[in-house]
Amino acid sequence: MSGPVRLERMRWWHVEQLMPVERELFAPQPWTERLFWSELGQPDTRHYLVALAGDGPQAQVAGYAGLCDHPDEAFVQTLAVAPPAQGSGLGSRLLVALLEEAGRRRQRTVSLEVRADNAPAQRLYDRHGFVRTGVRRGYYAGGVDALVLTRRA
Repeated sequence: MSGPVRLERMRWWHVEQLMPVERELFAPQPWTERLFWSELGQPDTRHYLVALAGDGPQAQVAGYAGLCDHPDEAFVQTLAVAPPAQGSGLGSRLLVALLEEAGRRRQRTVSLEVRADNAPAQRLYDRHGFVRTGVRRGYYAGGVDALVLTRRA
């Protein structure tokens, strides 16, 4: 992916464009289009972003991320960077944007789950102040644990 990458609010028409990335990164348990549409249908408690590389109808999804605003904490629902854009700092940009939104919503605690075998994602979250607060044993396909990470402002 070349050219500048811009972040914008995810809309329903982005879902079809991001599904190849979702299936590639999160197989064998990717989210469905229906699940994304359900999340987008809750704007009072959800905030989803898409990262687009290029302009106009030729723009490609380089990444996306979503935040859920619960009464007592925010939760990073998803964060994905397409393989060609990995290592570019886009994951950090998306995460910072979610953290800023959590702050606007007056959330002091943000949590997430990450695969125990996803070291690059764990390093990203560590750089942004997340600490391990729990483990969900066998949470992911293949029996992979989920690490619960939390950041408090």
